Amino acid sequence: MRQGDTLDARFKSTEALNFYLSAEKLEPDNPALLTKISRQYRHIMTDEPGKGDKLRDGELALQYANRAALLAPRNADAQLSVAISSGKLLPLLGSKEQVLASWQVKRYAQRATELDPSNDLAWHVLGRFHLNRADIGGAKSSVGSLLYGKLPEGTNEDAVRCFLIAIKLKPSRSMHYIELGRAYANMGESAKAREALKKGLSMQNIDKDDPEIKARGR
Repeated sequence: MRQGDTLDARFKSTEALNFYLSAEKLEPDNPALLTKISRQYRHIMTDEPGKGDKLRDGELALQYANRAALLAPRNADAQLSVAISSGKLLPLLGSKEQVLASWQVKRYAQRATELDPSNDLAWHVLGRFHLNRADIGGAKSSVGSLLYGKLPEGTNEDAVRCFLIAIKLKPSRSMHYIELGRAYANMGESAKAREALKKGLSMQNIDKDDPEIKARGR
């Protein structure tokens, strides 16, 4: 696991995964290990060019996250892993499956914030849920609810609240500022949006998803 951690810190996900999978043979019910394996599959998923490969890796990430969450119901990172994995899969799913995945993102991210209120990533993921949910228009949401089931509620105001908490907890993460800027933009707060986006885009990348999030911010 330590060898995997070293590679994970350098975003060498395939190599890290090999070590973690070897460790899994020795400790198949270690929730921390299963959470790490889920994270590597998500990272590999990000780099896959094709939808089929992304879907395969995303489903593996969610399987490992679910195992970790079941083994450690009071562990915030294990619960958060389900939310992140569900969120990564969401754009690749059909409309009916997207409704279920949306509930998974909100439920597990919220649970993670309750278990560990100091977890900035948990607040970020919950904020992302609110931001993405707010992007779905009322008419589209109503039609979707009739066909596939009711979507969980989410607003730009709740997104802003979550991102501001995340920034307070870890101000060195650029993704918090960029998504805050997007939420402000949705609310018509142009000056605040520009300030947050500029701040986030000027910061150093420290997370695997930073380049993708910065592209969205631009």
